[in-house]
Amino acid sequence: MEIIYLLFIVLLAAFLGFELIRKVPATLHTPLMSGSNAISGITLVGALVASGSDNNLLTTILGTAAVALASINVVGGYLVTDRMLGMFKKKDK
Repeated sequence: MEIIYLLFIVLLAAFLGFELIRKVPATLHTPLMSGSNAISGITLVGALVASGSDNNLLTTILGTAAVALASINVVGGYLVTDRMLGMFKKKDK
């Protein structure tokens, strides 16, 4: 029965996240991207803790995968944010 509750929470979070992101205007996208990168950085710290624990082989494998995916998310997010901010800089002639 617990799996049904967990699945419900994941589906509700996915739906809510989709609806929130869809309604964000373009002018707010860059600040929200920076905030989401900070949250991904926190996720990266948690993934490092999980991958370094000696609990279980599965925990280590999933933690290592989480470190890789969170790192890609953080680096990619900062690159996209930097590129978007670069679009607002004045061009030198």
